[in-house]
Formats: sequence, structure tokens, C-alpha cells
Amino acid sequence: MAQPLKILEENIGYVFKDKNLLKEALTHRSYLNENPKWGLPNNERLEFLGDAVLELSVTEELFKRFPDYQEGQMTGLRAALVNYVMLSSVAKDFGLENFILMSRGEAKDTGRARDVILANAIEALIGALYLDSAYKTVGKFVNKFVMERLDEVIKKGLFKDPKSALQEKIQEKTKAAPTYQVLSETGPDHAKIFEVGVYVGNKLLAKGSGPSKQEAEAEAARAALSSLSENR
Repeated sequence: MAQPLKILEENIGYVFKDKNLLKEALTHRSYLNENPKWGLPNNERLEFLGDAVLELSVTEELFKRFPDYQEGQMTGLRAALVNYVMLSSVAKDFGLENFILMSRGEAKDTGRARDVILANAIEALIGALYLDSAYKTVGKFVNKFVMERLDEVIKKGLFKDPKSALQEKIQEKTKAAPTYQVLSETGPDHAKIFEVGVYVGNKLLAKGSGPSKQEAEAEAARAALSSLSENR
């Protein structure tokens, strides 16, 4: 374990004083089922802390960078930077998935289930950074890996609320409003994945998945917008 930890520390540019904090941040709940004597808790408490610290750090940075932006504009940018899809992509940038401790079954998962695990792990890592060092260290990490995606978010319009954009597009042609329906729920309670369909009347426009109904609805709306654009 020592060598992989050292490599991860090199990747993120920070050496932990308390290595157990880093190990805890990398411990997925499923790993403890197969390794009950591991001696450390899973990363969910650190994830809870890291989620709040990440949101504050991104909020502070947006507040500094965009003095003329109103609350709604900054909220859209922040949501695009800290959702699970973006965070999982950021985690892949420095190879975090190669260091997460999980069960053999979870290790085989791909797609959205793996992305949720990655997003949760990067939040746990941020929580560990905060406890091991200081808020300033978290700020450096966030600027290096998360805020680096800001240009991409702006250029691709990822900050726009996809549900509102879809509703506007649908109502340009018809008075009907899109509706959302949960099609399935899979996975254990701590890592549930929802699949949602977006409809106009009885017509299914697109499907989307995510770790919450809200994120699944947003993914479905994005997919519907993409499909409508392609079929112009």
C-alpha cells in the first residue's frame, strides 16, 4: 500500500502527515465487507465533510473571479463543476480510480456506478486534505483540478439548467411541458442509481441515470436536448 499512496501523493502534489486519513478516504464501503479487519472506517464521513468544503472552495473562487455575476449565474457554474459526472472526470485526471479500495464486485463495475464511486472518493479525499492540512491546501487542490474545468463548462454551456432549457425548447413548438418518470432503481441504498425517462405526453424523448432523481432528470433532459438538436 505504501508505494501506491506515494504515487497518489505525487499526482496530487501533497504529502499526507496522517497516512490513515488518506487510506480512509480511499476505503469504499464494499471493501470492508471482504476485509473486516482493515481497521479503518469507510470514506463516507470524509465524503460528507469534503462535499461541504469543496462547495465552499468553488463558491469562494467563483465569487472572486466573477464580481459582476449574480447568485443564479454563479449557482449554475458551481453546479456544473461539482456534479458527479464532472467530479468523476476530474478524479480520472490524476488516476484516483487506481487507488480506491473496493470489493472485487465493485471493482468490475463500469459506467455510471463507477463514476459515482469516483466522485464520492474525490470528495472524501478533499475532506482528508482539509483535516490533514488547512483550507488553503484544499483551495490549491480545487484550483488545480476542479477550477481548471471552468473554461470547458462555459464553452459547452454546461452551466445551463438542462430541465429549464428543455422546457423552453418544447414549448416553442407546443404548449405541453415535459414530464419525468422514474423507470428503475438499482444498486444498494448507499450507491443507488436512478434511471429516469423524460416524456412529452406519452412519447419518451430520452433517458438519463444518476445517483439521485434530480441528477437523473437532468441527465435525461441533456440527452433529450442533444437528440432534438441532432434531429433538426
